[in-house]
Amino acid sequence: MIELAITRHRNVSVSRAEHLQVDSTAMTLIVCLAILGPFLLSLMLTIFVRAWAVRRGFVDHPTGHKRHDKPVALGGGVAIMLSIFAPIVFGMGLAWWFQRTSPPDWLPEIMRTHLDGIASKLTTIASITMGALVLHVVGIIDDRRAMGPWPKLFAQTAVAIFIAGPVGIRACEALPPIFSITLTVLWIVIITNAFNFLDNMDGLSAGVAVVALSIFSVAAVQTGQIFVPVMAWVTIGALLGFLVFNFSPASIYMGDSGSLVVGYLLSVLTILTTFYDPRQGLQPFGVFVPVVVLAVPLYDVISVVIHRIRAGDSPFRGDQRHFSHRLVKRGMSPRAAVLTIYLATAATGLPAIMLSKVTWRGAVMLLIECLSIVAMIAILEHTGGATDDDTNTTL
Repeated sequence: MIELAITRHRNVSVSRAEHLQVDSTAMTLIVCLAILGPFLLSLMLTIFVRAWAVRRGFVDHPTGHKRHDKPVALGGGVAIMLSIFAPIVFGMGLAWWFQRTSPPDWLPEIMRTHLDGIASKLTTIASITMGALVLHVVGIIDDRRAMGPWPKLFAQTAVAIFIAGPVGIRACEALPPIFSITLTVLWIVIITNAFNFLDNMDGLSAGVAVVALSIFSVAAVQTGQIFVPVMAWVTIGALLGFLVFNFSPASIYMGDSGSLVVGYLLSVLTILTTFYDPRQGLQPFGVFVPVVVLAVPLYDVISVVIHRIRAGDSPFRGDQRHFSHRLVKRGMSPRAAVLTIYLATAATGLPAIMLSKVTWRGAVMLLIECLSIVAMIAILEHTGGATDDDTNTTL
């Protein structure tokens, strides 16, 4: 009897192990497909867009605070936009079709389990895509001929209100609707502008987005989500394909048509991710995960705005006061400065994965660590000579 019981126990253990292995293998396959497909698509589209932009004279000239040596092709945002939303829309269409008919045998079990949930996100995906398309078009117009900061800010705010209001994607839903909507609109506008501001050096905005999205996807997987991680992986793939040509020395820029969309998507995906849920053992400190992961971009945009206001300039006028520029002025090469900011983003973001799972003591320690890193950045940025003599031009 004892031997029989032991044998049964071993069989159950092996069965569970095999199930976990199957799930792990299926998830690995999904991750690879979600990243690799958009990556290859982005590679091809970026090559095509770059050639088209050069032929049409759609280039960024080295004027004002822009110090690249020669004109660089614009339009990278078009490749990014298509590489993100074409696979997502295609995948959602397949999920809707499989959900209505019979899923094929080759579809992984983890996808079968979530088919109904994925298909139910069609309206959400359509709404997010509409918001991205509006910002993308505004960005293209601005890349072609600068329209000034206020029309762009109006478009960002309108899209944010649409997402938080009629669509119903809101942060802090436990709060009364007016406060939840207000916080959501502010968050979307701030993060959208943060990545627009970060687009000041080759590979910076796209690379920081890849680091942040990677961390958010892990956090989302831990809570059993599939929709948010897949969207994050698709975006990562699209950005990595673009980075092949955008990392220093860049041969193409994403422009506002790309940076506005990237920042917007990051803000929306952080709202959609579950960071606090007592039923899943997620602690209240989890709500700080987005702020901690995006601490470096947030610090950059806030500190730059303060610098510009103190200098009597418009907060929306481009200059050489960013953290990346400070590092270069301290002797780093542009490539080293960008890699340093990648590292700083990872340093604040990686520990945040555990923020929703630790006790309040552990959470306090993680928050102190984040603040310490930001303080280090502040010291680096404010040490040395002033930069107010840099030429300013409108972003």
